[in-house]
Amino acid sequence: MDRLSKCNANYVPLTPLMFLKRASNSYADRTSIIYENIRFTWRQTSERCCRLASSTVSVLAPNIPAMYEMHFAVPMAGAVLNTINTRLDAKNIATPFFVTLRPRLFSSTISTLSQWCSAWGVGVRELIHTGNPGFVPVEIHDEWDPIALNYTSGTTSEPKGVVYSHRGAYLSTLSLILGWEMGNEPVYLWSLPMFHCNGWTLHGALQPEAKPDERRPSPHGGAPPPASLLEKMEHLGFHITHAYGMTEATGPALVCEWQAKWNHLSNERKAKLKARQGISVLTLEDVDVKDMETMASVPHDGKTIGEIVLRGSSIMKGYLKDEEATSKAFKDGWFFTGDVGVIHPDGYLEIKDRSKDVIISGGENISSVELESVLYKHPRVLEAAVVAMPHPRWGRALALSYRCERTRVEKRRM
Repeated sequence: MDRLSKCNANYVPLTPLMFLKRASNSYADRTSIIYENIRFTWRQTSERCCRLASSTVSVLAPNIPAMYEMHFAVPMAGAVLNTINTRLDAKNIATPFFVTLRPRLFSSTISTLSQWCSAWGVGVRELIHTGNPGFVPVEIHDEWDPIALNYTSGTTSEPKGVVYSHRGAYLSTLSLILGWEMGNEPVYLWSLPMFHCNGWTLHGALQPEAKPDERRPSPHGGAPPPASLLEKMEHLGFHITHAYGMTEATGPALVCEWQAKWNHLSNERKAKLKARQGISVLTLEDVDVKDMETMASVPHDGKTIGEIVLRGSSIMKGYLKDEEATSKAFKDGWFFTGDVGVIHPDGYLEIKDRSKDVIISGGENISSVELESVLYKHPRVLEAAVVAMPHPRWGRALALSYRCERTRVEKRRM
């Protein structure tokens, strides 16, 4: 932030802490959170956060009220919040996050982790009981200061620490409040782990009413859903808004905004439109698909493939203590997502694959996402996955796995 802006009397750093302050001042008696038989108001939530802030910074916990409160309490104390994925094994928890603690504190077993989280919950209750409800939050002087640290999954390499700023988190929150049309008094069921992008992404979903014997586990998210799957979910009564994002983008970066002129189209055509990742969220400055070597934008023909790049204040500050990885992720002011896709004539983006997941077999580029979409079109296919496997002649061959209505079938094709 330049000196002129900081000296300006109108300059107030943007931070998500503003949302809690406004809610506690204006809607003190309105319900803020419901968890099992626990119910808090915004006045109570604000007070509990103040009590925690006078005490904490790394947090390993499931979706419980204390985890929610830590997202305000830790920044209130002027510290940086590091939420930890509860599904990681002992090595991934101990090595990157707790290098100064004894690894034996952690176990890869679910039972031990659950016991540890329960003990941690007791500790938080003690902190809230003894904490100072009149604690004055540390003033934020620079909105570019870090507010949170999130580690990537590390599935192909060591986990990388993604650093968020107060400004980025604030803007990401605003774009989703507007984009999800949350209104003045939103009530929604939280379905996303709060360790994922800190929950500021505001993902929530309300399940259609169903009898106990009719309920089934919902499919896991994370990969681009094929059009046929979206069509099936619409038939079940779900109203679907397709979004795309990643940890480095502070959550969602693209959203497939629906247009009224599409309402008259066939269900199949509407599902294909919804399967696209869409356009940038409101607070992201720009998005493009570029040739990775020339940095030229690809034509809007829905065919020419390039890498999806993002630019805006909600993009991460960088990877913690990893200048090499940070420099590789940014070029000419753009963040390279690692996803390859196309831009359609109407400006909507569509992912074709992860750049590292494009399967090269015998010199041919094969998109696993497109093949999975073809499999999903079969009326009996419930789940499908396409991955690469080594092959002595072609370098890579395809491994196709899909589950039908009553039986699981696995096939491999070259």
